[in-house]
Amino acid sequence: MEAPDDQESVLARYLEGPTILERTLADLQDADLDAPPEGGGWTIRQIVHHIVDGDDIFKICIKAALGNEQPEFSLAWYWELPQDVWAERWAYEHRSLEQSLALLKASRAHVVHLLENVPDAWPRSVEFRKRDGEIERLPVGAAVEIQADHVAHHVKRILAIRRESGRA
Repeated sequence: MEAPDDQESVLARYLEGPTILERTLADLQDADLDAPPEGGGWTIRQIVHHIVDGDDIFKICIKAALGNEQPEFSLAWYWELPQDVWAERWAYEHRSLEQSLALLKASRAHVVHLLENVPDAWPRSVEFRKRDGEIERLPVGAAVEIQADHVAHHVKRILAIRRESGRA
């Protein structure tokens, strides 16, 4: 995997993610956040916590790449359990969104500040152990892009849930 060439636009999307997410959640009440979507799946509240917790995990991946020579990063501990179990263990249904959204905004600003101050940060990498045990080189730039895309992906789902429930 390679770091994207368009670092400036990827960083802009990465930094913009929390604002887009907050706008997507505007005017929703707790009942809206906790309503089960038509056809099943996570509630909006659960999706938001999933985004933020995933971002927090990948922040460690980025920091490992910036601080070590060819570190290995694995999510084996996370993949051992289904995501629904993590959602339950990390209390997605009961947690307020305020702290999670603040963490997302602060964490992304922190990562961008690191990238601005660590020489040659964008192409630095970790050896990422995939689910099948195979190792792939994951550059910082690619990890940042993955997280930028992760928010965009889930924002689309939240908007679909809002449309389904008439809260678009």
